Amino acid sequence: MIQLSNERRDALVQHLQSLFSSSFDENLSEFRAEEILDLMLKTLGPEVYNQAVGDVRAHLQSKLDDLDGEVYVASDL
Repeated sequence: MIQLSNERRDALVQHLQSLFSSSFDENLSEFRAEEILDLMLKTLGPEVYNQAVGDVRAHLQSKLDDLDGEVYVASDL
């Protein structure tokens, strides 16, 4: 599971409490907000992480492909 700093975790818990209060007119206890956060991290965390790694890999690969072209052009001079 993704580990969060205490500050980030507290901010997300407060955000969930605010969201539930404003959108659903429901007061969410800190315990319930933490449980929801833990569930989201456990279920969504791996998917988000894998997608991010894939995106970074594709980005770096495109940069490496560009570099190959630059090296090839430079060696023709």
